[in-house]
Amino acid sequence: MAYGNASDQQLIEKYLAGDESAFACLLARHERKVYHFIYSKLKDEELANDVFQDVFIKVINTLKLGKYNDEGKFINWVMRIAHNYIIDHFRKANRNQIINESIDQKLTLKRIKSNVPSMEMNMISEQTETDLKKLISLLPEEQRIVLEMRIYNELSFKEIADKTFVSINTALGRMRYALINLRKLIKKHQIQIELFPDE
Repeated sequence: MAYGNASDQQLIEKYLAGDESAFACLLARHERKVYHFIYSKLKDEELANDVFQDVFIKVINTLKLGKYNDEGKFINWVMRIAHNYIIDHFRKANRNQIINESIDQKLTLKRIKSNVPSMEMNMISEQTETDLKKLISLLPEEQRIVLEMRIYNELSFKEIADKTFVSINTALGRMRYALINLRKLIKKHQIQIELFPDE
């Protein structure tokens, strides 16, 4: 059902009444603005994607717990949550290693090739790509599917939810756990040690 003319508050009410498509409309309406705000502060695609997911998981949980009150615009509330997550990130992160945890294969290969465009580095790039695909294959199937759709097929969370027949909340959660588990595997297998030493 299309809700293009509905207000944010009307969409929230419909979502809380059990209509998942209402939240999908809400997300589609605001995700570009929220993501661009986060990216403008973090300057890293995968990190911005992580924070974006955290923000909307927080939004979903707050809505379902009945803790959201419509005192101001919905988007302003979401942007405040995003701002708080960004501040938390900078407080916790080592400022010199903010973007060390990139799992986007395309960005990894681009960074490698821009450093030393040699045959040796191309061989390392190919090996990194192979190793990364092997690690992705080790993820639980539901997490792997969502991660591949998001990273390799560049689908939105609405599209992923539709294709996997789950709610956007579930798709966001699976992507979050896929990233967490993949980073654990990357660390365990030390794939990027030689390529990205601690600065």
